[in-house]
Amino acid sequence: VQLQASGGGLVQAGGSLRLSCAASRRTSSNNGVGWFRQAPGKERDFVAGISWNGGSTHYTDSVKGRFTISRDRSKDTVYLQMDSLKPEDTAVYYCAVARGAFASTQIASYTYWGQGTQVTVSS
Repeated sequence: VQLQASGGGLVQAGGSLRLSCAASRRTSSNNGVGWFRQAPGKERDFVAGISWNGGSTHYTDSVKGRFTISRDRSKDTVYLQMDSLKPEDTAVYYCAVARGAFASTQIASYTYWGQGTQVTVSS
């Protein structure tokens, strides 16, 4: 399974971006999917997760009310809509497929990872 993350770029503070994570085949349809991010010199942290059917979502506190995760199972694609971006959101963003039906906050709970997409927010 390959995951292709896209949609990153350079944006001014207060702007928006939408990240996409497309799976190469229908392996993720029964699994939770998560988005993580890693800033230079820092650990990779959980950002948002969505359950296998989209019925359950959760976010890290710092992005609640600004980011929205969603999925289109017919396209095997998960999205991360990022609004009101802040300079501290700057990082490489990764999507990953969870081992189970729900998206854990723990990296060890994920099996497949995308290559990452850079998000840079200027002040």
